[in-house]
Amino acid sequence: MIKSLLIGLTGGIGSGKSTVSRIFSSMGIPVYDADARAKYLMNYNDQICAQIIELIGPESYQRGVLNSTLIADRSFGNPEVLSKINRIVHPAVGHDFSDWVAVQGAHPILLKESALLFETSVYKQLDQTILVVAPKALRMARVLKRDPQRMPAEIESIMARQLPDAEKLAMTKFVIQNDEVEPVVPQVIKLCAEIKLKIDHLMI
Repeated sequence: MIKSLLIGLTGGIGSGKSTVSRIFSSMGIPVYDADARAKYLMNYNDQICAQIIELIGPESYQRGVLNSTLIADRSFGNPEVLSKINRIVHPAVGHDFSDWVAVQGAHPILLKESALLFETSVYKQLDQTILVVAPKALRMARVLKRDPQRMPAEIESIMARQLPDAEKLAMTKFVIQNDEVEPVVPQVIKLCAEIKLKIDHLMI
C-alpha cells in the first residue's frame, strides 16, 4: 500500500485558506488544522501551559482558559516574545501532526492547513503545497469583517510577519485564486484531479 500524499495548504491572513480547506474536507479529504490544534495544545497541554505561564505570567490563563487577547497584546510589536511563543508551540504541533497522520489509515491524500507553512519551513516535510492568494485590500476587508475587534495596524503587522505571496509562489506548485472573481470550487476540483493523477502515476 502506497503511503498518503501529504499536502500543505497555506495562505496569508484573510486569503480564505480555511474556506478552501472546508471544500477539500467536503470532498472526503482529511484535514489537519494546524492553527486550531495549536490553540488546543496551548489550552490543554500541561507542558506548553507551564512554559507560557513562565514566559508571559499567570495572567496568561483565566479560569484555565488561554487569554488569547493578552497573548496577542504581549506579542504584538514584540518579535522576541512572539518568537519564544512559536518555539514553544510549533514543535508540539509538529509532533501532534505526526500522530494524526499515523491514525488516518489508507487515505491517498492528507491535507495540513497552516498559516505559517513556509515561514516555519514545515513545507519541506510535505510532498506538495497549495497556496491560496487574494488581493491585499480584500484580505484586509475579510479580516475586519471576521474579527471586528482587531485594528488595521494589528492586521498589517501580521501581514508583515508573513512571507509575501511572491516568495511563496516560488516555493509552491499549486495556486488557488480566492479573489471573489474566479470561482474557488472548480479550482479545487481541478487541483484534486491533478493530485490524484500524480498518485496514480506513483502507483504504476
